[in-house]
Amino acid sequence: MKVFNTSFAVTSEERTEFLDITKRVREALEQFPVNSGIALVNTVHTTCALFLNEFQGALIDDLKTLMERLVVERGGYRHDDPRYSDCERGNAHAHLRATLLGRSIAIGVNDGDLTLGRFQSIIFAEMDGPRTREINVQVIGE
Repeated sequence: MKVFNTSFAVTSEERTEFLDITKRVREALEQFPVNSGIALVNTVHTTCALFLNEFQGALIDDLKTLMERLVVERGGYRHDDPRYSDCERGNAHAHLRATLLGRSIAIGVNDGDLTLGRFQSIIFAEMDGPRTREINVQVIGE
């Protein structure tokens, strides 16, 4: 069993944005001589997320709406209040939304490729953009 590691940057252009990074993760995987194993895809930030789903326009719009309904931007959060927190960005909503979606995923690798369903994509969710973020890909296998 061997372990390989690489990373790449993702740049968002909007405050809340969903990007399909499947191709970028596949390109990262191609660097390594792994036929069978696991790819761990992780963001090292606390106000963005990674998850698997269908990357389809209407569904992405629905996801944005869901996040806005579940965690409103100005919800009176303690993290945004200088009496309780030293955060100046006013981004508690972004932390909370990212927590709901998660920051890492594990995907099987078979025959040197990601094991994804026909409609599955690796989706990066920016909740506090625009920003440049680091995505780490660690592959464990042989």
